[in-house]
Amino acid sequence: MNNKLIDWPTFIGALVILLAVSLPLIFFPEAGSNVINAVNNFITGNFGVLFLALGLFALLFILYIAFSKYGKIKLGKRGTEKEFGTFSWAAMLFSAGIGSSILYWGMIEWAYYYQGPPFGVGPKTKEAIELAATYGIFHWGPIAWAIYTLPALPIAYFYYVRKSPVLKISSATKPVIGKLADGPLGIVIDVLFIFGLLGGAGTTLALGTPMIAEGISDITGIQVTLFLQACIMLVCTLIFAISSYSGLNRGIKILSDINLWLAIFILLFIFIFGPTVFISESTFTSLGVLMDNFFHMATWLEPLAAFDAYPETRFPESWTVFYWAWWVVYAPFIGLFVARISYGRTIKEMILGTIAYGTLGCIMFFGILGNFGLYLQLSGSFDVIGYMNEFGAPAAIIAILNQLPISGLIVIIFTILAIVFLSTTFDSASYILAAVVQKHVPGGEALRWNRLFWAFTLLLLPLVLMFIGDLEALQTASIVAGFPVMFIMVLLAISFVKAAGADLRASKEYRSPTIYIDRRNINKSEDTKKS
Repeated sequence: MNNKLIDWPTFIGALVILLAVSLPLIFFPEAGSNVINAVNNFITGNFGVLFLALGLFALLFILYIAFSKYGKIKLGKRGTEKEFGTFSWAAMLFSAGIGSSILYWGMIEWAYYYQGPPFGVGPKTKEAIELAATYGIFHWGPIAWAIYTLPALPIAYFYYVRKSPVLKISSATKPVIGKLADGPLGIVIDVLFIFGLLGGAGTTLALGTPMIAEGISDITGIQVTLFLQACIMLVCTLIFAISSYSGLNRGIKILSDINLWLAIFILLFIFIFGPTVFISESTFTSLGVLMDNFFHMATWLEPLAAFDAYPETRFPESWTVFYWAWWVVYAPFIGLFVARISYGRTIKEMILGTIAYGTLGCIMFFGILGNFGLYLQLSGSFDVIGYMNEFGAPAAIIAILNQLPISGLIVIIFTILAIVFLSTTFDSASYILAAVVQKHVPGGEALRWNRLFWAFTLLLLPLVLMFIGDLEALQTASIVAGFPVMFIMVLLAISFVKAAGADLRASKEYRSPTIYIDRRNINKSEDTKKS
């Protein structure tokens, strides 16, 4: 066990801040929740514009990078082959970036918009139906994946081009903050990232576990209890711990491939045996509505509600700002993971592939799962909203699946898919958390005991909070943690442009279709100039 590789200040700092937040919630749950909710309301109410501005900035910035000179840079040496084929690469980035939450929200998110639509539209109207079918695709679309991709740029560049054997957020900010990245400020940056990821993971676990429990209850007849949910968390933890322990090429890659094939089967089955024409037409129409209203959706914040110009819905704070904060919390982790699996690709391939495959996958889930539920509601075949309001969203999701042919088999496959989806997100998270608390990551693989430690740490806090009945407090805390991470995201964007720009100016391959930057040649050239 080579403990000398561990960055102990970051390792211990992350645990200290985690305990500092969780212990008050455990011993003083009501007071702790009130404080966190107050901070959350203050941030989303007063700084929501910053989250929305960051989303648009991320999308425009990475598209500029993809089609500029920076997009030509190859992440690797001349003759480098891609480490992973396109299918496995897309499967890993999608599974890590989305998790079981896509099964939850993809199936049921429309129902919330149908009852409480944006833009002052009346509930359950024609306009509300169109927006209900569209807004999920918007929230899980190009802006979400752009936020994910932005941190991948400097991290991948430093790791594969500048050959820095470190997978840390702080190290990727060095071109801006210099040596401060190696001191207390760098530790703070890494600790904030770790805390945000642990909180964001709690949000995913909070959504996935009750849905899996409802699936198991439907299959076996076992009543949904805290004990059943705890067992599900433990089983998922064992799966992603083994996967993370096995490493990228065996555990995580194989689990992600299985995950994608199961997802394809579920989507195809519902599309073929469900209302195929309605699903096709509604999804296609939603894409048109999205293109017509994209910038309106991306910038809408209800400023006139403060003057009683129209009733305040708090839709932007409850949904768009929440989602952008959630993506920001996860972004450094997904960025680290996407960077790690993109060896051999150009920066343009990494950017466009992540946005295209990620967005396309989400369109398929929301278009097929969501519109199937919407069809049941509109046709009168099944009152999804009434069932959801009475029994909860997780139960409504399983009830929707029970409207399909051979529903017993479909619920089994769906439940297995949810477990695997949850596991693929967490094995990637534990893999990256372990890398962040190491000084060096030789060969791209963090120490095995370190990966296992973070796999079980990801379980511990959500499990404790679930038993005291306050898992939502951790979700809210993760959004609060996303506020400082916003500014780290801007640092990462500036760092990439500064580092890559300097190397390109010194490179002889500036105008080549694909640019292979050899830092050794650049350093020699710089040394010659100095002499």
